[in-house]
Amino acid sequence: MSFGDPNNPYGQQQGGQPGYGYPQGQPQPQGQPGYGYPQAPPAAPYGGGYAGGPTEMPGITKAARIFLYVIVVCQVIVSGIYAYTLSKFDDATDNSGLSSSDAQTFANLGKGVIGFFMVLALVFAALGLVLALKYASGENGVRVCSIVYGAFAIISGIFTIPVGIITFIVAILLVVFASKSATAEWFRRPRH
Repeated sequence: MSFGDPNNPYGQQQGGQPGYGYPQGQPQPQGQPGYGYPQAPPAAPYGGGYAGGPTEMPGITKAARIFLYVIVVCQVIVSGIYAYTLSKFDDATDNSGLSSSDAQTFANLGKGVIGFFMVLALVFAALGLVLALKYASGENGVRVCSIVYGAFAIISGIFTIPVGIITFIVAILLVVFASKSATAEWFRRPRH
């Protein structure tokens, strides 16, 4: 049995599809609207909105943002420890009794290294704060930068023990949560 040209809208349709040309008097199959009827957009996986993306930040993304804030606080604490060490450095070198120029040169070098790490911790904290603040309006680059930031925070946590243990654990969780598909969908959502 031939059904004719499948692209002809006036010909007989295959498989009894509902719509234009469907035989009169027979009920249309349930669940399918007739020809020309608009269909509702598919439901969003996070409740409300359209399928273009979530309208509210998913819980896992909120957790990643909180982890960023925790890392920022840890980096400020580490910077404070470096500042305290730097303030006590001159007292320690004066009490050591070393007066040669070589000893003074090494002391200045040590102060420079501690000062560098103090500033590095503050810059690292500032970057984390900027990333955390961009979670509400940022695009996918914020998520990628959060993953990279978490990787560097893992390394930082190893070198800044005992405060670094917290940084190390939270940074691992940040990388995992920022890599999840729900977080990716949040950052790829359409913005109007």
